[in-house]
Amino acid sequence: MNSQMHTGLGPGVAELKAQLHRFIIDELEDEADNLLDGPRQALVRFVAAKVADYTRRSQFAVSRYEADRLTEELVDELVGFGPLEILLRDRTVTEILVNGPQRIFVERNGVLHHSDLRFMDDHHLLRVIQRILAPLGRRLDESSPMVDARMPDGSRVNAIIPPVALDGPCLSVRKFSRDMLKSTDMLASRSLDQAILDFFQLMVKKRCNVLVSGGTGTGKTTLLNMLSQMISPRERIVTIEDTAELQLKHDHVVRLETRPPNADGHGEVTARELVRNALRMRPDRIVLGEIRGIEVLDVLTAMNTGHDGSMTTVHANNAQDALLRLETLVGLSGIQVHDRTLRQTICSAIDVVVQLTRTSDGRRCVAEVLEVVSLRDSQYVTNTLFRLEQGIHGGFVREALNPAGEKLRPDTSQPGMPRR
Repeated sequence: MNSQMHTGLGPGVAELKAQLHRFIIDELEDEADNLLDGPRQALVRFVAAKVADYTRRSQFAVSRYEADRLTEELVDELVGFGPLEILLRDRTVTEILVNGPQRIFVERNGVLHHSDLRFMDDHHLLRVIQRILAPLGRRLDESSPMVDARMPDGSRVNAIIPPVALDGPCLSVRKFSRDMLKSTDMLASRSLDQAILDFFQLMVKKRCNVLVSGGTGTGKTTLLNMLSQMISPRERIVTIEDTAELQLKHDHVVRLETRPPNADGHGEVTARELVRNALRMRPDRIVLGEIRGIEVLDVLTAMNTGHDGSMTTVHANNAQDALLRLETLVGLSGIQVHDRTLRQTICSAIDVVVQLTRTSDGRRCVAEVLEVVSLRDSQYVTNTLFRLEQGIHGGFVREALNPAGEKLRPDTSQPGMPRR
């Protein structure tokens, strides 16, 4: 259901809702039966009766529509996630951003919209956040004011509270899509064209190591999912993620997920540890959800030592910057590696960089496909295969009809396509 189709409650009714919330909590405490653990319909009947009784005694005139909506919202707050309930059920909403109790934004089709929904106050928002985190066993308080977790349905949730968040608790929910985008969907949405799709299929078949680059929300995980579906079902795949989002429909997949430290600071399992462990699990390919830190060295080593066809993502503004970003991450790790040695390692490991972008109208698409050819005078030699043409139509331009690098050579049986 689209929340924007609902008009907000009037100021008087909104104030009434706050009074009703406290009144119903008191009434529930006097009930012999625990209605919160029973069927929802029984709770709806109870709350509806209390709403009717309270408005009649307080002589507050409300319409039937307002009374019904008050009842539903109060029930949602009692057993669910308050104003977020309707947004979590809305299949058109892909992301929910809560900037304090009064400002809720939702993303639909890549575009953010301001929602008319809101929380009563900071305490109300904090209660809902704690309700989300409770079954996840995650801690959020003044001593640990930030949390990143995965909800039972696979959605990613990030919360941050005062004193770090100056204007009140903030919440971000990136909803998990059970309807995985297929290549036909990406063609229909103009995220790529048939020539790029054909290239991707051959790229995966020839076991190229792929680095998917882009900013936040550009569709890196979505593309990684699509590329992974092109892998032969006979191959063994090990996936490593901070928050499990990949949906590989293969029989031979081992899914690994990092773990943050507990309240005492113990028990952390890092991406680097999982990458090292994955190498002992006889993987044909390793798919790392995102390179964030020191694990970059282990991933590059894996790609250089027999695990061809591996894939990962990184945050970068363009394809060339993606390679420099890998260098930066190695530098931040504190490990000293000579510049030329590091660049040679990266050049030998990465075959193709796929850069993603999000256009002004919210469309997520391939901005560039870059072949990493060689190293010359300590500089990367690259070959742009495809690029997005900026303009009204936003079509794709095929720049290199015959890639001729050391790793991707022309396939005479398929002119214009690379061969590893």
